[in-house]
Amino acid sequence: MKKKIAIIGSGIAGLTLASLLQTNPNFEFVVYEKEDILNLDEGFGVQLSVNSVSILNKFGFHQLNKNEKYHPSKLDFYSINYNKICDLDLTTFNSESAKYTTLKRSTLVKFLKEKLFSNSIMFGKKINNIKQINGKINISFIDGSSDKIDYLIVSDGVFSSTKSIIEKKVLKPIYSGATAIRAQIKITDISNINSNNISLIMGSDAHLALYPINQKKEFNLVCIIRKKSEGNDSIKTILENTILKENKNLVNLFKGDLKLWPIYTSNKPIKSIYKNVLYIGDAFYTFLPTLAQGASQAIESANEIFELISNNHLEIQSEYFKNRVERTNLINKRSKFNYFGFHISNPLLKILRNKLLKRLVKNKKFIQSYLGKIYK
Repeated sequence: MKKKIAIIGSGIAGLTLASLLQTNPNFEFVVYEKEDILNLDEGFGVQLSVNSVSILNKFGFHQLNKNEKYHPSKLDFYSINYNKICDLDLTTFNSESAKYTTLKRSTLVKFLKEKLFSNSIMFGKKINNIKQINGKINISFIDGSSDKIDYLIVSDGVFSSTKSIIEKKVLKPIYSGATAIRAQIKITDISNINSNNISLIMGSDAHLALYPINQKKEFNLVCIIRKKSEGNDSIKTILENTILKENKNLVNLFKGDLKLWPIYTSNKPIKSIYKNVLYIGDAFYTFLPTLAQGASQAIESANEIFELISNNHLEIQSEYFKNRVERTNLINKRSKFNYFGFHISNPLLKILRNKLLKRLVKNKKFIQSYLGKIYK
């Protein structure tokens, strides 16, 4: 008998799992999405390291139009005044079939959606209650409908309301004390940096990351500022008091449609009270964005669950939780270390950091240990 799986949330994690399940005829699945449509308008970018690209290739990512993605070969480090410090060779981690990739998030979501059967996603489905009866999970929705399933996979993001319903307690993420500003910019807005690479510009209590997201050289810009966002502060005010205070020439990067939001992280991963309920992506754990592993870990966690269920593992929840916590702890430590290093404000510490960076990016053993364990 086919196992029936319900996925809550149609983000990258949920759609990746659905795409993997569709490759195995032993599963019946459905994705429940609370919104009425899938938002494909967002042009912001995501970075995919080799670990996630190899998973996506299992169901055709390598066939995606090459004009809609980009393969940066280097990560360039700059000081806030555009002085280049050093660069990291990203091709070290590439294989012939899987390369470090950047693209629009909407392009990735569209690719994942198009791989699914038209009736695989049900929209406007808000959960009202969840119960376990005779080893099955019964889901009831606000619209009066219900479903009985073998496994419930929750992937509705950092603000997952489903977790609180399932665990019968209020679960909230933690505000990191930082603010993100994002924009999509054109190559004509960029100067003083190599437009073929990912550029990381480090200031005091802030950093900027810029990278091309397709062959047309449209760029994603994300600026992380280590400052709490006050409700009445405009984006312009925040920028003028932080990044632009250090380098006014950066104003050219902030001419477009800017989006601002506070950065939240997870408290700690939790194992559900029900053995056949699993959390993936940001619903499992939300990282600081300083290692660019959010999308890759969403994809990885989906693949881990797919492999465990496909192999009829006896203790799926325990095995998944153990492996994912170990992986999460590793990436979380790296992300926090980067967060500290990118935002150093003391002038002497900046000099020390820059000298250390120049050495470390050329040290193959360090790079394989620090990034190789994550990227592959």
